[in-house]
Amino acid sequence: MKTDLLPVVENVSCCSDLPTALSSADAEAKAARFKALADPTRVQLLHLVAGAGRDEACVCDLTDTVKLSQPTVSHHLRILVDAGLLTRERRGTWAWYRVADAGQRVLKADLGF
Repeated sequence: MKTDLLPVVENVSCCSDLPTALSSADAEAKAARFKALADPTRVQLLHLVAGAGRDEACVCDLTDTVKLSQPTVSHHLRILVDAGLLTRERRGTWAWYRVADAGQRVLKADLGF
């Protein structure tokens, strides 16, 4: 009785084009950024800060634009800072925000701004 067997090809991976896996720390950092951007208000705030003519924006300038109270805007901005997307500098009474390096990468690569 004759059986036709397929030739065995060794050392060939079906997934050879996969990129190097992210480290757990990198994956967690990216997930935190995506989680922070899962809210439309935060995406809008990041976009506004990135587009500010001075490369920074004061929380007082953002409240009217997004039509939310200062405490609510500050809460959203804190989440963006905690995720590494924005940086914060206190000047007197007000906090000023700039887009962090990670925020620049997200704006360009992930959001297309």
